[in-house]
Amino acid sequence: MIKEESTYKREPKAISYSTDLVIVGGGLTGTCAAITAARAGLKVVLLQDRPVLGGNCSSEVRLWILGATSHMGNNNRWAREGGVIDEIMLENLYRNPDGNPLIFDTVMLEKVVEEKNITLLLNTAVFDLDKKDGDDAIKAVHAFCSQNSTRYTVTAPLFCDSSGDGILGFLSGAAFRMGAESADEFGEKFAPDKAYGELLGHSMYFYSKDIGRPVKFTPPSFALKDITEIPRYKTFNPKDFGCRLWWLEYGGRLDTVHDTEKIKWELWKVVYGAWNYIKNSGEFPEAENMTLEWVGTIPGKRESRRFEGDYMLRQQDVVEQKTFADTVAFGGWSLDLHPADGVYSDQSGCNQWHSKGVYSIPYRCYYSKNINNLFIAGRIISATHVAFASTRVMATSAAGGQAVAIAAAICKKYNCSPREAGELHLEELQQELWRSGQYLPQTVVSDTEDLVQKAISVTASSTLQLSELAGGAHWAVIKHSAAQMLPVSGKIPSVTFWTEALEDTTLQVELRKSSKAFNHTPDITLETKSMKLTKGKQEIKIDWEATFEEDCYAFVCFMKNEKVKLQYSDTRITGLVSVFNATNPAVSNYGKQEPDEDIGVDTFEFWCPQRRPEGRNIAMKLGTPLSAFETGNLTNGHHRPISRPNAWVADFTDREPMLTISWDEPKAISRIDFVFDADYDNPMENVIYVHPETVMPFCASNVKVLNCNNEIVGTISDNHQSRGAIHFEKPINTQHLKIVLSGNSEHVPVSLLEVRCYA
Repeated sequence: MIKEESTYKREPKAISYSTDLVIVGGGLTGTCAAITAARAGLKVVLLQDRPVLGGNCSSEVRLWILGATSHMGNNNRWAREGGVIDEIMLENLYRNPDGNPLIFDTVMLEKVVEEKNITLLLNTAVFDLDKKDGDDAIKAVHAFCSQNSTRYTVTAPLFCDSSGDGILGFLSGAAFRMGAESADEFGEKFAPDKAYGELLGHSMYFYSKDIGRPVKFTPPSFALKDITEIPRYKTFNPKDFGCRLWWLEYGGRLDTVHDTEKIKWELWKVVYGAWNYIKNSGEFPEAENMTLEWVGTIPGKRESRRFEGDYMLRQQDVVEQKTFADTVAFGGWSLDLHPADGVYSDQSGCNQWHSKGVYSIPYRCYYSKNINNLFIAGRIISATHVAFASTRVMATSAAGGQAVAIAAAICKKYNCSPREAGELHLEELQQELWRSGQYLPQTVVSDTEDLVQKAISVTASSTLQLSELAGGAHWAVIKHSAAQMLPVSGKIPSVTFWTEALEDTTLQVELRKSSKAFNHTPDITLETKSMKLTKGKQEIKIDWEATFEEDCYAFVCFMKNEKVKLQYSDTRITGLVSVFNATNPAVSNYGKQEPDEDIGVDTFEFWCPQRRPEGRNIAMKLGTPLSAFETGNLTNGHHRPISRPNAWVADFTDREPMLTISWDEPKAISRIDFVFDADYDNPMENVIYVHPETVMPFCASNVKVLNCNNEIVGTISDNHQSRGAIHFEKPINTQHLKIVLSGNSEHVPVSLLEVRCYA
């Protein structure tokens, strides 16, 4: 029996939620913000208009997550973002070293669904909102899920827009910009002209696969017929896939919000035309057995709206590494602008300029200047087009999401607005961010609640006195200038190293340092030595005259000479690394930036690590041991290497490394927090790259905590994360704590960056 249509409801099902914080946009930024806020005690509704989390890093787009530390070339050592994004990257590395984007989806989804304070609504798009009467504030958002035909209304005192296009900010009337500012408005010399273009376009990727037998490809009718329409067509090769094709870009001349579908179709046209060229042009016989395995169905967006906060980050802040009193996050990607015509441009796919180290981002960039309860996060934060060219990348955006989440928790605690959280409670905001793993450059954070700061002593069973990086089996030609970074203070010791000259030659060795101690760009040459080598292996000793007045890294630089091999060490130590003056023409302006006063950026060389374990340290012996690994590093307020390792490191011979924390009277302890060295210098790309290690060799894998009666009161087992905690349901009372640690690698001594205790 067919009922009359009038008996059915013509409106979708409606569900209402009331919560503490609404986050619109479940990309990496919104995901990290939701997890952080939930752990801080907030009830969160996370609205994501796609079927999976992650946005550009999800399996739908498959862009690698990049930030301050990059495989693409920069001088930002130990600069991977901390907190929740670090936790996600480490978990993905542990489970998914092959970079399968589908597995990465599950890592993010699991992190969210495990948080009981998060209500996750996938496939749910915000389309409208209500504002409070007579107030420049949002009251509720309205969203619709196409999969269950349900309309949602979510009310809250606080909202965060991390949607990428800024749909929430746009609907609320938040002040925003779109397109590039003129060079005159903020004095930005890198601001593009109209010929270059004012917006970055979208990209779409494809995956290919060799299936071991010939595969025919017939292109769809809409595929690009003439590949030479793309000036970069000669760049195509069958080996490139996924986000290595980042330069398949289009749309910078269009409205990157409302023309997205039009841009998508053009990119499909390009992708299928490119694959037709690879398969059927005859230029690539190696592609005969290859098939097209996957093509993106939505483009990865780079730029659309940018919203105005109480401060707009600009080029000078990035390049000059400006210090802000309200720093809550940091960046380190280059100022990375692309020609608006994308693949149809005859210019290089990008134009990148780097600063000499990481830069700070102030809290005032993370909330709307005219909507009183709106946080902004992700690529839409308050920044000029030029500064946005750096802040837009996902790991930097995720760090901002964490900052917003902690600020929201403070807003709830004090019943205040986002602006008031920064004006009235900045010290607490920065402290809670620091506790959550956030790195705040050039910002001193004092944790008065940490009982370890009140201990009368922190002693160790041993402490590394670095006298040698023992030679191993690996020798390598100095194809690119190579440098060993050494943490120094005062007179630098002599260095002895081992070479093999393939013929008689002269090797130049330079001693360098950075012009700023917290940077790792070797832009000041202190001494130069010319060493005459005869054919064969030999031991060379150099005595230096230089004295370093502050803690910093010295660079012992072995300048390019393909007639000479250097011996490397199997030893790997927290806070030590070798770097190389190699080039990456695709993104690093050919390894050395040319001086250009017109754009206001210094000239400097890139010295970057190799990602092979055998390239980690150059074998050498030091005239006097370096004392840079003492227990005082555990309480100095830095939980990563900066101008020194900032870690306690045990001696190689210590079979059961142990720390002892003592107080003048018993303390009641409810929680112990640890910060381990999970190698902040490894960018841990989530896709494309295959990683040889699933657990960072510096990371302590097991921890035992004993009280003053030598009773085990807590353990951590099989650790692979940079942060760990032991919670006690009932506080323990003890005057001494013994912490026994063990590692997972033969050639790496046990280390710890920080330990904190709370009542």
